[in-house]
Formats: sequence, C-alpha cells, structure tokens
Amino acid sequence: MEPNSTTGGAEEELLENLVPKVPAEGHRIGHRLAEAMEVEQEGLVEHQPLAQEDLNFERWKPKPRPERSLHEQFSAVKQYLWNPDTREFMGRTGKSWSLIVFFYSALYTFLAAMFAACMCCLMWSISPYKPTYNDRVMPPGMMMFPHVEGFDIAFNASDRPSWNKYVKMMESHLKPYDDSVQEEKNIPCQQDKYFMQDDKEESAERKACQFKRSWLGECSGISDRHFGYSQGKPCIFLKMNRILGYLPGKGTPVNVTCALRKGDTGNLGDLEFFPKNIFNLMYYPYYGKQRHVNYTSPIVAVRFPSPQPDTHLHVQCKLHGKDIINDSPTDRFLGSVSFTLEVGA
Repeated sequence: MEPNSTTGGAEEELLENLVPKVPAEGHRIGHRLAEAMEVEQEGLVEHQPLAQEDLNFERWKPKPRPERSLHEQFSAVKQYLWNPDTREFMGRTGKSWSLIVFFYSALYTFLAAMFAACMCCLMWSISPYKPTYNDRVMPPGMMMFPHVEGFDIAFNASDRPSWNKYVKMMESHLKPYDDSVQEEKNIPCQQDKYFMQDDKEESAERKACQFKRSWLGECSGISDRHFGYSQGKPCIFLKMNRILGYLPGKGTPVNVTCALRKGDTGNLGDLEFFPKNIFNLMYYPYYGKQRHVNYTSPIVAVRFPSPQPDTHLHVQCKLHGKDIINDSPTDRFLGSVSFTLEVGA
C-alpha cells in the first residue's frame, strides 16, 4: 500500500509542477475554445423544440393590475400633480419647466415674427386697388334675377304664394337703383362712350354713372309692384359679371337676345327689353370696390308678355359682341344663362 501511495503522491506532485509551466498563450486558446463551445450549445438549445409548458401562452400574458380604490387613485393623481419628496410638478422640476417654457416661448415668438415679416412684405408688394394677377376670364359671364336654385321659374298667376318669393328677390335687388339713391350718389354720363378715369391717382375715388330704376319701365316695380307675375307676364333681370378694367365690345355695345333652346318658338311669344337690349358703354370700365364705391351694374330687364300657359319653356339668353364667348361647352354661364319658365293660369 505504501508504494502505491508514494507513486500517487509523486504523480500529483509532478502534475503540480507541470501546471505552472503551461504558457499563457495556451490559457487564451483554451478560453476561446470554451466560448465557442458555449455558443454552439446555445445554438443547439435555440433549435430544440419547445416544451409543452412553453406552449402555454396564458402564462405569458401580462397579469392584470390590481384594482385601486378611489382614495388610492386620488392619491396617485395628487402625487403626480405635486410630489413633495422630489419637489416635482407633473413629473418635472421647476428648472425643467422653466427651460421648456423658455424654449417654446422663443420658438413661437420667432415663428410669429417671421410670419408677420412675410405678411408685411406681401402687403407692401401688392396694390389694394388693382390685383397684380387677374385670374378672371376676360369674356364676361352673365347672371339673372330672380336667382333661384336650379334656375327654374314656375308659378301660377292666380296663386300668390307661388310667385311672391320671386317678387321679393327682385324688389330687394332693385333697392340700390332707386332714383333718389342714384341722383344722390352717382352722376349722369354721356351715353355710348366709355367713362375713362385713368388720369386720376390710383387711390382716388371714381365716379359712377346713374342707372335709375324708373328706366326699367314695366319691370321697374313702380307701376306694377309684382313685376308682372300676378298677370302671368313675368320679368327677369340680366347682368354681366364685373371684371376689373374690362372694356366690353371694343367700342360697340354688347347686346342681349333670348330665345327657346328647343320647341316651338311661338310658345315664348314676343319679348320686351328695358331700357334697351344692350349694356351701354358708359358703365365701363369698372375700377373695383375700393375706388368705384357707388358703382351699380347696368341691368337689362326682359319681360315675357305672352308665354304659352302651362308649358315648360327652356329659355336661353346670350350676350353678343366683339370678344364675347357665348357657346362654351364647359361653362354654361360664360356669355349666356339658361333657365326654365312655366307659367300657370
């Protein structure tokens, strides 16, 4: 037994003597090998199938938070608004709030100043009396009164409520054309000639020519307060759209015609125009709201004295003159207006 023990002790002593002599490079290589083995083991573990207990997804669901009492909720809100331990208001210290307020105040002050500077530059560069760019089409459009939805005029002469709304619209539209108002604000002008006022300063107010209500004759609402609707002989008003600086007709007055678009032309009967079927040149050019303060657009009144009763009439009125477009396929109000008229007994 003793020799064996001696031999074992000698071997252990020999190993102990050999271990310190292993170079440091061997330790590093061994360490790298161990790391590589661990990585490989981890890869093998990742590719192993999931255990049954891992497939129980219920265990991975977040656990519901315990319900808090109203007192606890109130305490939490109170602590959020003001935490006396950390001296924080709504989760921030006084210094943090000061920096935020300063930053956003400076930011929005800069943005407001930049916007104000841009607006000032814009206002300095444009004229309040005449637009730099005019996107209005030069051939004028035409509109009619009474202005009703669908441009359908239908009534019975014996039924006052059926036509009273048209009378109210026309009466309201003619208020600025009262003779007394026109004589007070506007001046009489030379007919069939443009009333040019370009020699005045840009900001100077322009005079406007008179257009008196009495000139509309049977459609003025003076002799017949109902504009012919109570007699089955209705009137309508036609106006050209205002266009700044526009000279219609190039020296020749623009005239108006009305006719049926389809059907027997005799159903419409003869038409009457007041004061004439033209837009006189003396009302042009138009200088804009800022300068042409009292300007009243000229009107052509059309009276239908004998329309066929209980007949659906599709009427179209057109402008005619130089540079006038009245047959546009895309804009039915360019130089013309269409409406339906049905007069009951």
